[in-house]
Amino acid sequence: MSKLHEESLQDSYLDWTLFKRVVVYLKPYRALVLLAIFFLFCVSILSLAGPYLTKIAIDDYISVSNLEGLNQLALVYLSILGLAFVCQFVQTYLMQYIGQKVMYDLRTQTFAHLHRMSFKFFDKNPIGKLVTRVVNDVEVLNEMLTSGLILVFSDLFTLMGILCVMLYLDWQLTLVVCTVFPLLYLATRAYRVRARDALRKNRAHVTRLNTFLEENLSGMPTVHLFHRGKIHHEKFRAINDDKVKEDLRAIHYNAIYLPSIDVFSAFGMVLVIWYGGGKFVQDQMQLGVLVAFLQYLQKFFEPIRDLAEKFNIIQTAIASAERTFELLDTPEDYSDPPTPLPVKRMRGEVEFRNMWFGYKKDDFVLKDISFSVREGESLAVVGATGVGKSSLVNALCKFYEISRGDILLDGVSISKMSKYDLRRQISLVQQDVFLFSGNILDNIRLGNTDLPSEYIESVAQSVNLHTFVDRLPGKYDQEIRERGSVLSLGQKQLLSFARALAADPRILVLDEATSSIDTETERHIQNAIKEIIRGRTSIIIAHRLSTLKHVDKILVLKEGRIAEYGTQKELLQKNGVYWKLYNLQAGNGVK
Repeated sequence: MSKLHEESLQDSYLDWTLFKRVVVYLKPYRALVLLAIFFLFCVSILSLAGPYLTKIAIDDYISVSNLEGLNQLALVYLSILGLAFVCQFVQTYLMQYIGQKVMYDLRTQTFAHLHRMSFKFFDKNPIGKLVTRVVNDVEVLNEMLTSGLILVFSDLFTLMGILCVMLYLDWQLTLVVCTVFPLLYLATRAYRVRARDALRKNRAHVTRLNTFLEENLSGMPTVHLFHRGKIHHEKFRAINDDKVKEDLRAIHYNAIYLPSIDVFSAFGMVLVIWYGGGKFVQDQMQLGVLVAFLQYLQKFFEPIRDLAEKFNIIQTAIASAERTFELLDTPEDYSDPPTPLPVKRMRGEVEFRNMWFGYKKDDFVLKDISFSVREGESLAVVGATGVGKSSLVNALCKFYEISRGDILLDGVSISKMSKYDLRRQISLVQQDVFLFSGNILDNIRLGNTDLPSEYIESVAQSVNLHTFVDRLPGKYDQEIRERGSVLSLGQKQLLSFARALAADPRILVLDEATSSIDTETERHIQNAIKEIIRGRTSIIIAHRLSTLKHVDKILVLKEGRIAEYGTQKELLQKNGVYWKLYNLQAGNGVK
């Protein structure tokens, strides 16, 4: 995969910064969060009751053979267990519900942000990487909100509660046990740094895998045709090997850290038995206190062990949060003006005024372009491959930002309009037609359900699409496969014509829209083009000059500049660039 599309493996955000940003998404659900924390607090308090009730049972009832009191204490213990179950159920359900809602909000925001990004952004970022952000990374963040948030509050309540009870039972024994904690802290810190690095790199390799898979599967016909299967298999193996290495590195750290928790726990138990047992032998401590201390110490290490086991989830969520917020923090390359001018129905006058355009700084594709198209007039743009014909369309539709000069519609600069208002006035038919999953009717309407079926059918008839659709079993409800794989190139182009006309635009742009149509279909569509451009301002970027019989003016580009401009008759009389192109396509062999 290209280095341009590689993931950055550097830290972009601090853990606390990430956590604060995730917590912001909890604000709309703060009442439910507070309720969940309340039940979480109840669960933590109730979990502390067991060892203390054991201490009471041993010292107050078993030691004096009080069977009736022991039975009552057992009923209290069972009641506490039942209440703890109910509280934990409610708390778990609330947190999962909140996590799903926040994940929905974040995914929606990320998707909306992607729709605001310019074409330049998508030129730099492969689709597989963006799919990973919207689907995988946001999904993993749910674990941060549910498991991560539960651990923060639950462990805090439980650890503080246990420490308070242990100090209450015997503060001296508690201080002895605390000698284990510095060792535990150092081990946890060392594990955290190394495990996070491994997991962050693992997420980067997951993105690389998704990107490679998306590209490889989309280009499967080319892979088979040029026998690239073995080469792509080796590339996939290399990316997969990198991911497995990071997986094994994370497993290696877990294999060291998790047993160390058990060692520290056992060492603490030894200290309790040694110091507490000595005090019991000397009648300085009751047996129930010693047993309760052992149980509390075991419970003390349970949250720490649980944290270690879920550390991978939390760190993966942090790595995902880094990448999700990195995407959300990416500014729009070409944003709307702060106060765009309101645009209603336009007449369709187009003017390019000393316009310079390039995809890279100071590397201009179009240079000092100036021309105008009056309302209802049609203009053809011709020239050799790479002279900037499609770039002219990209600039007009605000797909990219122009470098100098201006473009005006009805005398108003497009820089003062919102992209939405501008593109409502324009319908673009491209050479490479993209079809969405669904039926033919949906692909013509493109979500505008206000357009009746009768209107869509009349539009399809005007571009000679209806004859083809009428032969299908499902007519306009016929489902088409991904990217319209069951349709021919010519059929896709006809559908794209119907799609453009259905929007009833004031400005129609055909970007080499007939290049994939066979000779027979071209003959049928000649009359359709005449109908399409009638009453609309039309800009036709053409490879086949035979499709330009009905245009009013022709603009010829050469090396990014305007070489010739005028009617077809005028340009042919000049015996210039257009005359040569026309004769070459006519087969006259003129050079």
